[in-house]
Amino acid sequence: MRYGATIIGTGCAFPESRVTNDDIVDRLEKDNISTNDQWIRDRTGIRERRFSDIDNPDEHNSSLGVAAARKALAMAGRTPGDIDQIIYATCTPDTLIPSTACWLQHKIDAPQAWAMDINAACSGFIYGLATAEQFIQSGQTRTALVVGAEVLNPFINWRDRGSCIIFGDGAGAVVVERTDADAPARILSSHLLSDGNLWELLYIPAGGSRREVTPGRFSKNLHKIRMYGKEIFKVAVRTLAEFATRSLESNGFTIDDVDWFIPHQANYRIIEAVAKRLHCPMEKVVVNVDRYGNTSAATIPTALDEAVRDGRIQKGQLILLDSFGAGLTYGAILMRW
Repeated sequence: MRYGATIIGTGCAFPESRVTNDDIVDRLEKDNISTNDQWIRDRTGIRERRFSDIDNPDEHNSSLGVAAARKALAMAGRTPGDIDQIIYATCTPDTLIPSTACWLQHKIDAPQAWAMDINAACSGFIYGLATAEQFIQSGQTRTALVVGAEVLNPFINWRDRGSCIIFGDGAGAVVVERTDADAPARILSSHLLSDGNLWELLYIPAGGSRREVTPGRFSKNLHKIRMYGKEIFKVAVRTLAEFATRSLESNGFTIDDVDWFIPHQANYRIIEAVAKRLHCPMEKVVVNVDRYGNTSAATIPTALDEAVRDGRIQKGQLILLDSFGAGLTYGAILMRW
């Protein structure tokens, strides 16, 4: 390993529209689907989330990514011209062609960067950060911009009470830069895995080249998210705990050494169950799912940015990032801040 990789800037952005549980209840009741605020809070811990206005160019996926990226660059003291590489994690791209990474490159004017998307759903940011780390370690990249962003609300299935209450829109970004291989502040290790055998737990049936969205499929909501919550809960808790442990053990640490644990913000009950399994006090867990819902690839970078900006994360602390997503995909990254 020639070099190490370290995060030098973070940023996040969200749409203006706050959608409370009561707003969700009102929408569902129009279709004679009964629910209430307490039911949603008990099952998810979510109070509100943000929805993009897809008719507003400032709230497109790439636009939220731009806002988050500019904040991260400002914190890092870098300009778009300093970026060598853009990795954009999303499963809700602006367009199938071109990539949302290229849209972002165009919007921020980063002429020296090459850009690509990664679709690993909720694990996308971890996959993107791990990819940037590898390019930096090899010497091919000096400064990378990694974005995790989603506009999920167009894909919400409003006929499914179990999933429509969960998702929100937002974007998070980090600037990752080359450092010494043995620098104190750096990514210590990354751990990734996928299991395509469990693809049916969370997927969108139509919209790709295999199944076009025809009027008939549209009427059946086949272009919307399908999720099997009970099965996902069990797999998520097990794999999040497993990958957190794998990351710690490979570096000779225990959960007691971790200053801040930032898991994917899928659902507060999942986060709580994982923390319990790891014997990690909730006081050391960064949580923002209550205010933003599950923003898929954006959950970890937005939570990270909040904890950096409010002063919880301090220089020298040990930070554990942990993800789980559709695919299924899993990943964890351990870093020294």
